[in-house]
Amino acid sequence: MTGWRRRAAALIWPTLGIAALLMVWALVHHAYGALVMPSLADTAAALQRIAASGTLINALSSTLLHAVGGVLLGISTGFALGLAGGLIVPLGAALAPIASIILAIPPIVWVVLSFLWFGVGGLGALITVAITTMPVIFAATLQGYRARDPLLAEMATVFRLPWRSRLFRITLPGLATVLAPALTTAIAISWKVALTAEVLGDGSGIGGRFAEARAHLDLAEAMAWIALVACLVLVVDKISLGSLRHWLQRAQPASPSALIEQPARCAAPPAATERRC
Repeated sequence: MTGWRRRAAALIWPTLGIAALLMVWALVHHAYGALVMPSLADTAAALQRIAASGTLINALSSTLLHAVGGVLLGISTGFALGLAGGLIVPLGAALAPIASIILAIPPIVWVVLSFLWFGVGGLGALITVAITTMPVIFAATLQGYRARDPLLAEMATVFRLPWRSRLFRITLPGLATVLAPALTTAIAISWKVALTAEVLGDGSGIGGRFAEARAHLDLAEAMAWIALVACLVLVVDKISLGSLRHWLQRAQPASPSALIEQPARCAAPPAATERRC
């Protein structure tokens, strides 16, 4: 399959999936009426009113801060702890049950605890997202590190590869198969937890606007906010972490022959070695 056909297929099939979802939406509205599901036209009109009211930018910025900021904090913390747990076996064994406990506790519990610890403002929502996404990345990183090829690690030690080469040519590519789906899961969790925290918290962000629409029994506006969140998830997932996941999925650990060739190329004076390695 040529490059343009692959790109076309990557665009067509997601578009067909979204079109099928909208068709189901329209069928539910036709079958049960506006009290169960508003029409697509009413939802679009509500979304237009939201944009014209001036509340859209503030709600978007607040939710983006909670969801994206929290998931980035959770990803970085989980990856660092998972990598440390893989390097230090006793540390990984000690952290694994803690991560399982955190992952097993419902997010609503962490929402309440974060409000008690940090208040009902934005910090509580951000910390809640970080807490709930961190164990997902930790478990994936630890599992991927333990499943790495021991021959490559041994050869890297024997040939004294620089830490950058070990990280980008062996460690990260070896984690690709488990980190790529874990990132998708973490992103999905971050939006659900952020919106839950906003609904139960100080009413900020999209979650707060959704709670207001629910209180006013305005189903069209509530669905408009939901549709907006769905669009945000797709955009953030594609732009922010799509390229990273694409690299992780395509990355492969360096072969033993490649590791052997690098020290041979680096057998040069110290100044040249630093530049090339």
